[in-house]
Amino acid sequence: MGKTKRYWLLKTEPSEWSWSDQEANGGISKWDGVKNKQAQKNLKSMTLGDHCFFYHSGTKARCVVGVVEVSREWYTDDDEGGDGAVDVKAIGEMRKFVDLKEMKKDKGIKDFVLFRQPRLSVVPVEENVWEKICQLGNGFRGDGSEDSGSSDD
Repeated sequence: MGKTKRYWLLKTEPSEWSWSDQEANGGISKWDGVKNKQAQKNLKSMTLGDHCFFYHSGTKARCVVGVVEVSREWYTDDDEGGDGAVDVKAIGEMRKFVDLKEMKKDKGIKDFVLFRQPRLSVVPVEENVWEKICQLGNGFRGDGSEDSGSSDD
């Protein structure tokens, strides 16, 4: 029996690492620089194939902009087991960015960890919350629900 896929949200300041940076980097990046112990614990809990919302934080915009997949589990660059990282690979941009205000208005996701621990940079996402945010964003490119006809009219 296969493992259950889990879902996460990774926050980044667009001025430090944006969705454009992620895509321009061949879609793969090292997700590091996480200092908070709870956020590190969440990173360490990620397994290959888990999906993560790519969330722009900061003053200009707070929204889910894309989806990445864990492509390498927790590792450290030194023998001390110090600050570590996971690698993530871009899967696709949200068809419609999902703003924090829009998420907070939705009663179906009122218990989302992001609302209770807003300063945490890596948070788990319950499956029903994942599905609701995907619904709010009309899914993401690469989710398998592309329109069968041409959308470039």
